[in-house]
Amino acid sequence: MKPDKKNGIGREEMELLHYVAEKMPITVREVAEHLEVTKGYARSTVQTMMERLRLKGFLEREKRDGVYEYRTATPKPQLMGSLMGDFFERVLGGSLKPFVAYLAHDARLSDAELADLKRVVEQLDAQRKNEVTAKNEADSNTDDTSVA
Repeated sequence: MKPDKKNGIGREEMELLHYVAEKMPITVREVAEHLEVTKGYARSTVQTMMERLRLKGFLEREKRDGVYEYRTATPKPQLMGSLMGDFFERVLGGSLKPFVAYLAHDARLSDAELADLKRVVEQLDAQRKNEVTAKNEADSNTDDTSVA
């Protein structure tokens, strides 16, 4: 089932989903034990949240030995990309400017994270140059055929 983006997810659900993605397959009991210690949540609260995420299409469950095991409905990299896209649309209005401003002024990046960020910018720059080159070549070919 594809996640129902129109019903988005809140911060607590996102944290729970991230934890499931890290530990899957995982049971409600295991998630509840973790969230009881870190957030003070009761098992019933965790079960309700997990069921909501399942109904929204973010989680899947399978019964094994009489207990449901949960996993994310999509692979973790795709899930995180989708959640980030949703965050940028809902919270930042589709603009990267607030995120870039945060990175420039408030973020505490490790050397490894900064290197990753530089690599991403280099990849985006190369991708944009390739797109411009391909467009120019396509325009050039169109011009050549219209002259003939």
